[in-house]
Amino acid sequence: MLLVLSEDHKEHLSFLTKVDGCVVEEFGRIALEFLKKGTNPKVYEGAARKLGVPVGMVQRGVEGLMFLMTESSKHMISEVDFMDSVLALGFGEALIQSLLQLYLQHKHQIRSILSQLTYLQPAYHNLEWRLDVQLASRSVHQQIVPMVTMRLLLSRCYGAGSTHSFIDLQTDPSTLLHVISTLEAALTAMKTGHARRILRNIK
Repeated sequence: MLLVLSEDHKEHLSFLTKVDGCVVEEFGRIALEFLKKGTNPKVYEGAARKLGVPVGMVQRGVEGLMFLMTESSKHMISEVDFMDSVLALGFGEALIQSLLQLYLQHKHQIRSILSQLTYLQPAYHNLEWRLDVQLASRSVHQQIVPMVTMRLLLSRCYGAGSTHSFIDLQTDPSTLLHVISTLEAALTAMKTGHARRILRNIK
C-alpha cells in the first residue's frame, strides 16, 4: 500500500530537500527520541542554530519525518511501496535512499515503541436521558419548550481496573433528530464498497 500524506505533511517534509544526508539521519534520531520521551525544545533549538533556520522549521521537519516513519512502520509497507510513496514527494534519489535506510533500520523499533503507547480512548458505557418541557415563564405564560437532557457514561479500562466519567448534554428535539439522521447517513456510507476499500487500506 502507498502512504497518503496531507499537504501539510508534504510541506513539512519538503524541508529535508534543503539538508544533506547526515542531517536527515540526525532528524531520524530526534524523531525516535520524540516517540520515546516526547518533544524537547532544546534539541530543536540546537539543530536550528547549526542549520541557521527557524526553530519552527526544524520542528515541523522532524514531526513530518516522524509521521512518515510511524505510518510506514505501523503498516509495515514494503521497500517498493515506501520508495513510491516518497518518490511522489518529488525527492531526489539520494534522499529517497537515505529515508529508505532510515525506515529499514528503525521500523521494528518504532513498532515496538508504538505498541507500548497505551493511550486509551474512553468507550461508551451507558446513556441516561430525560425530557424536560417548559410550559410557562414569568414573561410568557403559555409556551411549550421541550428539551432533551442526556448523561453519557464513559469508561476507561486499565488492566484489571476501570474508571468512569460523565458528560452532560442538552439539546432540543429538532437538533437531536438532525444528529441522529447524520449519524445514520454516516453508518450507511460505511457500508458502501468505496468505504470498505478505504478501511482495508487503513488496516
